[in-house]
Amino acid sequence: MNQKIVLGDLVLSPPLALAPMVGLSHSALRSLIIELGGVGLLFTEMLSVKRLPSENTESPFLKRSDEERPLFYQLVVGRGQDVLPAVERLHRLDAQGIDLNIGCPAPKLRQLGAGCALRGDVAEVKRLVQTLRQATALPLSAKIRLGADLDEKSLLVFCEMLQGEGVDLLTVHGRLDSEKFCRKPRWDWIGKVKQKMDIPIIANGGIFSVEDARNCLEQSGADGLMIGRGAACRPWIFAEIARKLYGIQLSQTSCDPEMIYFRFVELLHERFRPERRLGRLKQFTHLYGTGLSFGHHLASAVQTSLSMAEAEDRAAQYFAKSSDRTRKNSADA
Repeated sequence: MNQKIVLGDLVLSPPLALAPMVGLSHSALRSLIIELGGVGLLFTEMLSVKRLPSENTESPFLKRSDEERPLFYQLVVGRGQDVLPAVERLHRLDAQGIDLNIGCPAPKLRQLGAGCALRGDVAEVKRLVQTLRQATALPLSAKIRLGADLDEKSLLVFCEMLQGEGVDLLTVHGRLDSEKFCRKPRWDWIGKVKQKMDIPIIANGGIFSVEDARNCLEQSGADGLMIGRGAACRPWIFAEIARKLYGIQLSQTSCDPEMIYFRFVELLHERFRPERRLGRLKQFTHLYGTGLSFGHHLASAVQTSLSMAEAEDRAAQYFAKSSDRTRKNSADA
């Protein structure tokens, strides 16, 4: 099992990455996970190459602390869009790498010819990667799904093209373009890519526990793992995997769900303007609650809140009741 991924002067250790997720992979969540430990690579949520050159540095999409590194900025490129101004902006933002989104199946991106739709025009992808490679010395990565259908030859030819044109790191999400998250990922198909490639391969999809991580690595042989929704459900998952699978000694931090939840709230207050906080808290809570006893009560209470103050009060009430139930169960036992 690889203990690290090396990309030139950049060392990713442990080889565990926080996935780019819309509305979630922002400064507050990235910082929370850094504090809990175990993450070796961070990604932004996807950024439009059209908007990025003029995006305000205080924008929630670009807000970043000094501790958030190494950080790769993920670009979404539509038909006919010029990437060079976006690359120039990323150089000024002190990006540690650039990631190309070739896998997102969202309908809005498909309409733009971006995300997984971009893969339908191999010549365009090749031209785009060449342009990026010529424009930057930063590590260049790409994120893909398995494709429109299970076609091993097509998948491998596409991945080899990316490698040949200068992609340094490839993340493979183990589902087809049309498959929902409820479908179990095909980690073994990521292994087909790994066997043929010389660049590091990161496996993505369906990792919510240490056991999931172990099984994914065994089936895929990947050089590292990328965790998305599992990071919002259990932000301490990186630390658990780093300790139990990679044997990395980390300083012990509390995994008390209430403390972690309200630390996230603090980070939202620190990083974002008031009008930017509540929506991000609701999105995080929707996933975080799935790992808690009666967590749907927490998610529902926060979702219907009209202000941060109301959401925080309702969350405090949920955790107080949760503690009462725990004490009662302990007494009954």
